[in-house]
Amino acid sequence: MKHALRPSPLGDILLTFDDDALLGLYFVGQKAQPVIGPHWRVDDAHPVARRTADRIERYFLGVEEPFDVPIVFAGTRFQVAVWRSLLEIPRGETVSYAELARRVGAPAAVRAVGAAVGRNPVSIFVPCHRVVGSNGSLTGYAGGLPRKTHLLRLERALGEDGRARRAGPQAGLPFGPLA
Repeated sequence: MKHALRPSPLGDILLTFDDDALLGLYFVGQKAQPVIGPHWRVDDAHPVARRTADRIERYFLGVEEPFDVPIVFAGTRFQVAVWRSLLEIPRGETVSYAELARRVGAPAAVRAVGAAVGRNPVSIFVPCHRVVGSNGSLTGYAGGLPRKTHLLRLERALGEDGRARRAGPQAGLPFGPLA
């Protein structure tokens, strides 16, 4: 296993990767961050590390582009389904945990979906920060709510009231009752 540390405006980011793909992207100190063991090797010059670092820098500059670094997910079948569904949430939009549960075909499993979102191994580019409470409130983020708020503001996904904007057919509208 290889790793590299990269700076960001929100703190250092730990990248984990193998020869071909990104395995993890974590804000240092966040929940579920792996412990670097003696068998891990630092490789800042590896192509996966360099390409990911470039995409991180461009993301924080506001450049909107697809994340084109290969990712390999290691999780249960359910977790991987949730993580893949996160990839479908467009920049600048959000979904509720309940909506995400419907999207993965498990509408009664909102808590399980929340747990899978919380264990997302690739912050930012597998956009778990785009998942919000059913009323648009910002809840839960392994990297901390201040980071979630910053990411959503960068993506212009927050309304003036600080609540998230919807994804899908009601994109751009604030959460809450509609007239």
